[in-house]
Amino acid sequence: MALLERVTTLLRANLNDLIDRAEDPQKMLRQLILDMENQLLQVKTQVAIALADQHLLEKKQTEHEEAADNWKRKAALAVTRQQDDLARAALRQQISHQQMAASFAQQLTDQRTETGTLRTALSRLQQRLQETQSRCELLAIEHRRARASQKLTGNGSGASPNVSGTMNRVRGRIDRAAAAGKAQQALLVAETGTDLSEAELEERFVSLEREDQIEELLRELKSQHEEQHKLPSAT
Repeated sequence: MALLERVTTLLRANLNDLIDRAEDPQKMLRQLILDMENQLLQVKTQVAIALADQHLLEKKQTEHEEAADNWKRKAALAVTRQQDDLARAALRQQISHQQMAASFAQQLTDQRTETGTLRTALSRLQQRLQETQSRCELLAIEHRRARASQKLTGNGSGASPNVSGTMNRVRGRIDRAAAAGKAQQALLVAETGTDLSEAELEERFVSLEREDQIEELLRELKSQHEEQHKLPSAT
């Protein structure tokens, strides 16, 4: 994510080095604080969105798991009524919901990882912002002390520092790091060019495997039903 790359760049910035190289350290730090506050607001927004997505995935997974259990009960009911076709249809629905639940479970795992990453970035950025604000306050105190000392010694002349070169260097670091995360999204595209007949053949095998799974589940339900209705042997 470009946002996390920008945050990482801000976190990796060496304050001591930036201060030493800056023509006006106070202005440089104030601009850095503005950049951090802007990124902090964006990260907070992304954390809220990520949490909302996570809750939605959890809800969808639960819904499909409950639906799968419901269809399993219906299939068992159909077996008790000796309606195998109806039981098979219910089992197809059960398998479909189980597959969807598994898919949402995988997405939920990825989403939780992303949410954790964003929360960590938010916490670190908040700490770095406080540190930078403290350094800026210290520099302001030092600057006032230096000006007071100059007045006492009669050496109060000085020119306003030029910060454009420093700001360009600081922004250059941020911009260079922001372009590093977009190189992996097209790697699988070239491998999906199977012809239609092969795709259809694959679908048929998937269908056959699914029907075998349904028959196996049906046999298990029948076996369970028979076991439950066996009469106890006479003693």
